[in-house]
Amino acid sequence: MKRTIVVLDGYTLNPGDLSWEGLEQLGDLHVYDRTGTDAVVERIGDAEIVITNKTPLGKQVFASCPSIKYVGVLATGYNVVDVKAAADAGVVVTNIPTYGTTAVAQYVFALLLEMCHHVGAHSDAVRKGRWHSCPDFCFWDYPLIELAGKTMGIVGLGRIGYATANIAQAFGMKVLAFDAYKNKDWESETLRYVEMDELLSASDVISLHCPLTEETKGLINKSSLAKTRPGVLLVNTSRGPLIDEADLVAALESGHVAGAAVDVIAEEPPRTQNPLIDSAQCIVTPHIAWAPKESRARLMDIAVANLRAFLENRPKNVVSALPK
Repeated sequence: MKRTIVVLDGYTLNPGDLSWEGLEQLGDLHVYDRTGTDAVVERIGDAEIVITNKTPLGKQVFASCPSIKYVGVLATGYNVVDVKAAADAGVVVTNIPTYGTTAVAQYVFALLLEMCHHVGAHSDAVRKGRWHSCPDFCFWDYPLIELAGKTMGIVGLGRIGYATANIAQAFGMKVLAFDAYKNKDWESETLRYVEMDELLSASDVISLHCPLTEETKGLINKSSLAKTRPGVLLVNTSRGPLIDEADLVAALESGHVAGAAVDVIAEEPPRTQNPLIDSAQCIVTPHIAWAPKESRARLMDIAVANLRAFLENRPKNVVSALPK
């Protein structure tokens, strides 16, 4: 009998510009654009394979759907799955660890360069006639910032952090990195590991690339922001809860933090008022750093490869430790 594969929320990965053919070759595929929490158990039914991006799979789902043998998460972060409950139920859970490295690193600089040059605001001003009426050959409404010679602090020097560091160095920046694991091969005259306090106090730009854990939740808060140099710029393309949003807004309003740009916030999508969205000093984009078509195509390919490897009894990118 052909195995059943259920994709619970396929739209963000594939709004129509990619193909599900790879998964179709591995089973009887059912793709839902979105699935509300009240419909998860019904849609899974007796399927053996479940693919999710942001649809939560908690203990009750595994108790109600004993046929599940495999869960593929269409993302690097897998906190939407109760991996302990999955392991207790004998379910293998995999993630996609490397698909968005170059896309996210590129996006860090899209956000940073917007803060440095305010391209959108100046373009809007020209369209509104400001240049036509300008008495000089040029004008600018915000301070313009040159990155060469500045220092970028990178919190979390994994794959994405290191790719970001390489771009920073190409801009002529020096890099300070904080990470629990130190790869000494990556150090150079323009990149070195430091403790967190030095990174905070010595960086002109701080970019967050660490996972969300109990230890990193609220990492950027009133206390840590007080240690940063005046005029620092902050970028977050990692996880929203790394930042205490109210504390960051206070630092922005005081002028201690000159600007912030985030692609992630604590609640996604925002269902209630969010202080960062309401702040004129903060750029907020809707969690799209990962989303270029090239990046999503890699994600799809890895998702297919993960499932194929599981079906061939050689699972890879496993994030759930099965009981012995």
